Amino acid sequence: MSGKANVYIGTDSGATTSKTGGVWEDGKAISTKLLQRSTNSEAGPAAVVQGWMEGVGEYLDQNKLTWDQVQGVGVAMPGTFRSYGVMDRPANLPASFEGWDVYTDYSTALAKKAGRPIPLVVGNDGNYGGVAEAAHARGTRKSSVLMLAPGSGLGCAFIDARGLPLDGDTLAGMEASHMPAPIHLLDTKAYPCGCGRTWGCIEVYTTISGLPHLLTEKLVKYPDHELAKSPLSAKEKVLSLRGLAQKGDPLAVEIFDFQAKAMGYLVSSLTMVLDAEFVVIGGGLMDPESTTEEFRTRYLRILRETVEPNLWPAQRGRITIVPAALGELSQAIGAALVALYQSQAS
Repeated sequence: MSGKANVYIGTDSGATTSKTGGVWEDGKAISTKLLQRSTNSEAGPAAVVQGWMEGVGEYLDQNKLTWDQVQGVGVAMPGTFRSYGVMDRPANLPASFEGWDVYTDYSTALAKKAGRPIPLVVGNDGNYGGVAEAAHARGTRKSSVLMLAPGSGLGCAFIDARGLPLDGDTLAGMEASHMPAPIHLLDTKAYPCGCGRTWGCIEVYTTISGLPHLLTEKLVKYPDHELAKSPLSAKEKVLSLRGLAQKGDPLAVEIFDFQAKAMGYLVSSLTMVLDAEFVVIGGGLMDPESTTEEFRTRYLRILRETVEPNLWPAQRGRITIVPAALGELSQAIGAALVALYQSQAS
C-alpha cells in the first residue's frame, strides 16, 4: 500500500520503554520493525505523552506516512483504571501517575499535532496484545481467542469474534491471573501473591513471580542440588532455572512441567467459561530466542494433556493451542487494531 491509504497507530506504554506500531485499514501491519524509546516516566505524565508523540512522528517518518493518513490511535497501558482512560494506582509507575487522565492528555496532544481530532482508544496492555495475537492465530475465522502470557506476571486476554477484548467496566476484565489455583490438584500450598491475596493466585504457579516458592519446595526433594548450596541471590537462582531446564536438569524440568500443568488447569477453567476455539500461549517461555524448540514442545504437550480431559465433550478435539507469534510488537499492533475495529463499528 502507498499514497494516502488510511492508517491506525498503536502506542504500547510500558514502565521503562514505549513502542510504536501501526496497521493499514485492512488490518495488516505497516511494519514488523520494532520502534521503541524510553517511557521517561520518572519525569511525569507530560514527558510520557511527549515521548509517545515523538514515537508516532518517528514511526510515520520511517514508513513515509503523514499525519493526514492517521485515522485513529490506540494506547496500551499496564494496570487498572478508575474510569475510561483515567489511571488507578499504578503498580509499576511513580505514584504521581495515580489519577492521570491518559485519554484527555493524549487526545489533546494528537489533535494539536494533526490539526484535527483523532479518535483514541485506551486499554489494558495484556488485552491489546491479545487482540494482535488473536488476529494472527485465527486468520479469517470468526472465532474467539484466549491468550495467556506468563512472564514476570501473567497477562490474560479474551478476544471475541469481532476482534475486540473483554475489557470490563474499569479495564480490569480478564484479570484471570488472580483466580485461585486448584492447589489440591497441584498438590502444593497456597502461596501469597504480590497482589496481596493469600488464596494461591494462579499467577504464583505459572510465572517468574512464584518461582522462589516453587524452588524452595523442590529443593526439599533435591537437597544436594547446586542451587541449594549456591551463593547466588534468590533472584539469580530462579532466573537460572529456565537455562537449567533446557539442559535437562531434573529439578528445573520438574518446575516447568509443574507450571505447564498449572497453566493447563487455568486454560480448562477459562475454556469452560469462555468457550474459545483458539488458545494462544505467549510470554518468555514461548520466545524462540529464549527457549529451545524441545522446551516449548514439552511445555505445550503437558499443557494440552492437562486441558483435554477437563473440557466439555463438544470442546474436545476442537480447541487449538498455539504459541504466540508477534513477540514485543503485539501490544502496539493490538492497540492499532482496536482503533481500526472501533472506527469500523462507528
